[in-house]
Amino acid sequence: MNSVKPLLNPTYELIHPKYWLNWVGIALLSIVCLLPRRSRTAFGSLIGLLAFVIAKRRRKIVGKNLRICFPNLPDKEVKEKIVRNFRSSGTAILETFEAWAFPQRDFESLVEIEGLELLMEAKERGQGVLLVGNHLCSLDLCGAALSRKIPFHVMYKRNKNLLINTIMNNGRKRNFESIVERKNVRRVIKILREGSIIWYGPDQDFGEKNSVFVPFFGFPTATITATSRIAQSTKASVIFMSQYRKENSRYFVKLSVASKNFPSNDISADCELINKKIEEAILLAPDQYWWLHRRFKTRPLGEEKIY
Repeated sequence: MNSVKPLLNPTYELIHPKYWLNWVGIALLSIVCLLPRRSRTAFGSLIGLLAFVIAKRRRKIVGKNLRICFPNLPDKEVKEKIVRNFRSSGTAILETFEAWAFPQRDFESLVEIEGLELLMEAKERGQGVLLVGNHLCSLDLCGAALSRKIPFHVMYKRNKNLLINTIMNNGRKRNFESIVERKNVRRVIKILREGSIIWYGPDQDFGEKNSVFVPFFGFPTATITATSRIAQSTKASVIFMSQYRKENSRYFVKLSVASKNFPSNDISADCELINKKIEEAILLAPDQYWWLHRRFKTRPLGEEKIY
C-alpha cells in the first residue's frame, strides 16, 4: 500500500470562515468513521432521518421521483419509501466519506464481486472497457474495492463547494487510476483506446443537448447519448456495474455485459437499453438509489416542469 497523502493541501481559501461549518461536519464524520461498522450504519441512518425532517425541498424531489417511477404504489407506501431512502442515503454519505478520507482501509474484505472475470477477460484482450454504472448507494466504497482488484479510471462532476470538491478529488485520486471531468470526452476516448477501463454514470440529467427522450420506468426521460457514441467510436467493451449494501454491513457488486447488439446503429434504442439495465439494477434495491437527484428536470419543449 502506498503511503497516504494528506487529505488536503491547506490554502487560505479552504480555511475561509464560509467553510467553517463544513469543517465541523468533516470532523464529526471523521469521528463517526472510527466507530464499528454496524454503529456507523445506524448513525448514518439517523443522519438520514434528520435530513428527512430538515430538507423539505429534497423530500419533495424524492417523492416526485418515486411517484413517477412507481405510479401504482399507494401513497402510504410512497411515504414509507421516502423515509427508508433518506435513511439509506444518510448511511451512503458516511460510506462515501469513509472511502474519500480513509482510502488505506481494507474495503476488499467487505465487498463480494460477481462477474470480475468480465473485466479481466477484456483486459487480457487489450480492449478498453466502458464501465457503465449508476448511483445506487456505496458507490465510492464499492468502487474502491473493485479498483484494487483491477484498477480503473472514473468520470466525475465537479462539486460547487470547493472544500467538498477538494476532499472528493483527493480521495478518488488515491482510490482510482485517475479522475476525469465528465466534459473531457477526449480524455475518455484516449483511455479506452489505450485498453484501459473507465467508470461512467449515465443515470443523471445532463440537459437536453446530446440527449434523447426515451422511457425510464415508462416515463420519457432525457438520456445522454454519449454511452453509445463513445463505445462505437472506441470499439470498447461495455460492462454494467451495480452495487448494493447488504444487511450484515457488507456489500455486493454485480458486473454484467450489455446486449450483443450494443452499441447498435439506433441511438434511441441504445439509450433505452441503458435505461432498462439501470431500472433492473434499481429494482433489486429501490430504497438504496439516489432519488434525491432531479432525474426528470429536462422536459420536452412545451411540457410542464416536474420540479
